Amino acid sequence: MLFQVLADVVLVSHLLFILYGLLGGLLYFWRSWLVWLHLPLAVWISLIEFFQWTCPLTPLEKQLRVLAGERAYTGGFIEHYLVALFYPDGMTQTMTLVLGGIALGANLLIYGFVLHDIYRRFQEK
Repeated sequence: MLFQVLADVVLVSHLLFILYGLLGGLLYFWRSWLVWLHLPLAVWISLIEFFQWTCPLTPLEKQLRVLAGERAYTGGFIEHYLVALFYPDGMTQTMTLVLGGIALGANLLIYGFVLHDIYRRFQEK
């Protein structure tokens, strides 16, 4: 039971990391210091997608599932939980490039707004 709960905590944390990596730059407008936590994570997520690396949270969740007596899924977190919703035939290299591009593009757009806001504040002084 404990390992199943821990695996679920890792699952939810993994999803939150992905969401924060994609959209966390928006938190600049709430607390600007969060940018310094977000930037490395956004780069990490983009690199994982572009180079098809395995996020360390994926094998951790799989191992916890095995310890809980469940069968570990095959493939990565995104393929198992997210791609199945949108791409039921599985993950291709093109899809990983698209996902990496979306992560990078979303962050470039967000940081464009952040830099614009910084520039505006600087001009007001």
